Amino acid sequence: MSGDLKSPTAQAGRAEVSRADVARVAAFRARVGLDSLIDVHTHFMPERLLAAVRAYFDAAGPLIGRPWPIVYREGERARVAALRAFGVGAFTAMLYPHKPGMARSLNDWAADFAARTPDCLHTATFFAEPSAAADVRRALDQGARVFKCHLQVGDFDPNDPLLDDAWGLLAAACVPVVTHCGSGPVPGRYTGPGPVATLLARHPRLRLVVAHLGMPEYAEFLDLAERHDSVLLDTTMAFTPFIEGDAPFPADELPRLRDLGDRVLLGTDFPNIPYPYPDALESLERAGLGAGWLRAVCHDNAASLFAR
Repeated sequence: MSGDLKSPTAQAGRAEVSRADVARVAAFRARVGLDSLIDVHTHFMPERLLAAVRAYFDAAGPLIGRPWPIVYREGERARVAALRAFGVGAFTAMLYPHKPGMARSLNDWAADFAARTPDCLHTATFFAEPSAAADVRRALDQGARVFKCHLQVGDFDPNDPLLDDAWGLLAAACVPVVTHCGSGPVPGRYTGPGPVATLLARHPRLRLVVAHLGMPEYAEFLDLAERHDSVLLDTTMAFTPFIEGDAPFPADELPRLRDLGDRVLLGTDFPNIPYPYPDALESLERAGLGAGWLRAVCHDNAASLFAR
């Protein structure tokens, strides 16, 4: 049985979630053999920004492309308590700017959130702007342990020269960057494996975490992970019925995903998901890659990554 990263607080708080869902997650953990989970792709952000994000999802905005009824709409404390009730011992606060001039204030908010939420892995972000390197350096000095980069929402090229020093700082610090770089749910100008391949050629030590397993370009991002030992993938929304109808993971790629099991991390997109949290876990289980793979993905790989 594996423990969590922040055990003193992992059991604190009560959640506004159904007992049935808590029981489903507990049953999953028991089947897999885990005391706790580590979720590297959860969202916490200032309430005003979160309200705007929810409104965008509710309206099925152009970057969403379909109805997306968010399940978890409670306040911040209740959402933290929900993760704790599910046995999530460590989680992130993924937040991201959609225009210049936002990153530093978001990072200051995230530093405060991490300080008052000990089981949060201190998260930061950046944007393609002249201050990018300074913003990254400042966030690292504040203690950031993981960064978020959203190429679809930010609508910037990861190879923009304005970002070169920022990527260099992150590569040198060996701090992982969870990056929405796949072309789902709607392609962006700079999504897809091409820009990321170019970035990795320039910064081969960069610990890039490909969000959503790179959907829908699953095979191409598996190629990148096989070529670059520093590349990881997170499972956010993968294999769920909500996604499988439009962007199914290819069955013939499952052996490669199994073989990369030491570089796959659990992600869920909580709270911005259109189904209950346990659905994400049970969908991973149905992929049929085994309890050992699930233990590594749902806890052990992230525990090793963030113990550095």
